[in-house]
Amino acid sequence: MKNEQQAVKSSLADPDMGLIDSIYARHSVRGYLDKEVPQDVMDRIFEIAQQSPSNCNVQPWKVYVASGELKDRLREQMVAATAGGVTPNPDYAYRGDFADEYRTRQIECAVALYSKMGIGRGDKEGRMRAVLRNFEFFDAPHIAFLGMHPDFGTTVAIDVGMFAQSLMLSMVAFGLHSCPMGTMRNYPDMVRDAFEIEDGTKILFGISFGYEDPFVDANETRTTRDDISANIVFRSD
Repeated sequence: MKNEQQAVKSSLADPDMGLIDSIYARHSVRGYLDKEVPQDVMDRIFEIAQQSPSNCNVQPWKVYVASGELKDRLREQMVAATAGGVTPNPDYAYRGDFADEYRTRQIECAVALYSKMGIGRGDKEGRMRAVLRNFEFFDAPHIAFLGMHPDFGTTVAIDVGMFAQSLMLSMVAFGLHSCPMGTMRNYPDMVRDAFEIEDGTKILFGISFGYEDPFVDANETRTTRDDISANIVFRSD
C-alpha cells in the first residue's frame, strides 16, 4: 500500500526541469513508445497550460484529446481519407507559399527530416509514406485537437497558440514529447463527429504526444535557429 501511495505521489509531483531547459529540450517527435501517459500526469500538464494568457482572459482554446479506441478510429479514418485522395476541408485555409528566407528555412527543415528518414528527392513513394505518418499520429498514444469558437478570428487564434506552447513545454518538463501538426486541420468534421461537438468549434491544428521512441530515425532531426538579429529589432530613439 505504501509503495502504491509513493507511486501516485511521484507521478503527480512537479518535475525539476526549469523553463529554459524545457525550451531548449523541446523538439518535434515523430515516433513514440507504445505507452500511454497516466491520466493524473495529463491532468497536471493541462492544468499548467491552462494558466496561459489570453485577450481579456477569455481562455478561448478548446482541446479534445483522443486516446485508446477513439484515437485508433480517427487514425484509420484519416489515413484512409488521405491515401484515398479525399480533398481536405479545413476550417481555416492554409497559406504555405513561402518565399525568400522563409522558403530557405522550409527547405532546410524538409532536407533535415527526409535525410534522417532516408527519403531522397525523387522518392515519391517515400514522401507519400512520410505524409501518411502524420495521419497515423506518428504512433503517438494521444492526439490533441485544438480549436476555438467559430465567432473568433486571427487575434484569438494567437491565444490558442500561446496555450499550445505552454502545453508542449509542460510536456517536456514531465518527460514527454510532442509534435504540433497542421495536417490535423484537414478533416475537422471527423473530429467534431468523434467528440460529438455541437457548438461549431473550428479546428486549428493538432498535437500528438507521448513518450519518445529513441530508436526512430526521424527523432534525430534537429533544425537550427537564426541569430536574433534576423527577427528582432531593438531601438531606443
